[in-house]
Amino acid sequence: MRRLLLRSTLAAVGATLAIFGIPLLVMGLLIALASTERRASFVETTTGLRGALILTGVVLALVVLGLAAGWFVAQRRARLIGDPLTELAARAERLGAGESRFMPLDSGIEELDRISDVLSRSANQVTRNLAAERDFAADASHQLRTPLTALLMRLDEIASTDDLVVVQEEAQVAIDQVERLSKVVDDLMGRTRVSDPARPSVSLDAVLASLQREWQPAFASSKRSMRIHGERGLRVRATPVALAQILSTLVENALAHGRGTVDIAARRAGPSVVIELGDEGEGVAASIAPHIFERSVSSTGSGLGLTLARDLAEDNGGRLELVSTQPAVFAVFLSEAD
Repeated sequence: MRRLLLRSTLAAVGATLAIFGIPLLVMGLLIALASTERRASFVETTTGLRGALILTGVVLALVVLGLAAGWFVAQRRARLIGDPLTELAARAERLGAGESRFMPLDSGIEELDRISDVLSRSANQVTRNLAAERDFAADASHQLRTPLTALLMRLDEIASTDDLVVVQEEAQVAIDQVERLSKVVDDLMGRTRVSDPARPSVSLDAVLASLQREWQPAFASSKRSMRIHGERGLRVRATPVALAQILSTLVENALAHGRGTVDIAARRAGPSVVIELGDEGEGVAASIAPHIFERSVSSTGSGLGLTLARDLAEDNGGRLELVSTQPAVFAVFLSEAD
């Protein structure tokens, strides 16, 4: 901007000097190249009162022309600086009023363009932060809902029985679910931290047994059953909370939208362990299947939960796929622990 101001000043001064200098230079050349008689005639014309008036008029005319030229050049240069400043201020005001997008300004003025770029980056960062906060709120709502629902079922079982043994068993399961809920909260709070690539080794049998105990009341009330089979003694690389959340989401989805027995099978597949979960329902519609893991597919009851489950699988070095649509069969692929 300093260079632009300097050029603007020099342009205005130069235009003014040109208005004075060019006519005087032309006049001097004409006089120098004129004949002796013409120079004598010119001297005679410019002497006396008449000559003084003529020269004064010429000087005044040159002054007015010089001022007009300087004003015109200054106005042009002022617009080159003022218009980008006005536009930048207007865009900054719209950004402050809540507009999420800030289009960078291309004014050709280095300082203004740098300010515009900084504002654009800041606006993009704010937009990303707001989106991340909305996603976090949605994720937290869904991840906390499943263990809370299971805990409520256990409390209902306790409230509806007088058998002390059953009360003790259900209370122990409820305590385990509270501990799991606490770990889910810790996991949510740590999602922004860099994950540790050295994931722990977890017993798949223990996670599946806990899952079966947790969902047994829900299946009993729906007069449905859960069947767990396959290879035993498998260990996978994942956090227990994340693995339990992935499988709970799939079980909840099958219980809500499927029919018949929910079948869970575990097996080795090379260096991976595959956990397949399916039911005897009608499956997933062909129009929904390609978008089953998108957040927008929430009206069918399959959007947010499956999106979270897929993200958790990827965070633990695995993946979640829909391997069959009719009947619906989901497969979780995780690395086998040594």
